[in-house]
Amino acid sequence: QVQLLESGGGLVRAGGPLRLSCVASGSIFSINTMGWYRQPPGNQRELVASIGAGGSTVYADSVKDRFTISRDDTRKTVYLQMNSLKPENTAVYFCNAHVASSKYAPGLFEYWGQGTQVTVAS
Repeated sequence: QVQLLESGGGLVRAGGPLRLSCVASGSIFSINTMGWYRQPPGNQRELVASIGAGGSTVYADSVKDRFTISRDDTRKTVYLQMNSLKPENTAVYFCNAHVASSKYAPGLFEYWGQGTQVTVAS
């Protein structure tokens, strides 16, 4: 089994920064894509940003130039640096990872963290 533990959420004023972290632990041979999703109140979960094993990144249009995703494979950690936050960025942010648990068992399994609340006050 694999666990993803997010941290770094909280309350911040509009225009301020916040940095989220997500550490993966458990039965991990390798981690492919890692990403951040969010679910605003009353809305569906949506992709914020993702980063592949080679470092390629994808961002939602609404966060480009303000958010930066990065990863540290030695620490099995993915980060989301959020700058110039807006009230509409208020949501629960979820970490996501596609993990291979063993080199003898092919295939990637998708895992989710439990989420961390980000609230941006106007």
